Amino acid sequence: MFLEIVTPAKKVFEGEVNVVTFPGSDGSFQVLNDHAPLVSTLKEGALTYKGQDGEYNVEITGGVVEVLHNKIVVLADGLKDQ
Repeated sequence: MFLEIVTPAKKVFEGEVNVVTFPGSDGSFQVLNDHAPLVSTLKEGALTYKGQDGEYNVEITGGVVEVLHNKIVVLADGLKDQ
């Protein structure tokens, strides 16, 4: 899957990942390859993604995520502590 994380200030990450865990407004959820199309709001918390070279956390302040055809676009309000 291809993941892109952007804020109004900058592009935080783009690249291939195996799994992503989101801090959803109604609870955390995970997206794997071939996930059904989805649009969801995000709350403040840790967005975690795993790629071939390890696992990473990005602390966001909220936002929106769209999943469509193995492409995930996260429009984050901002990054926590920045």
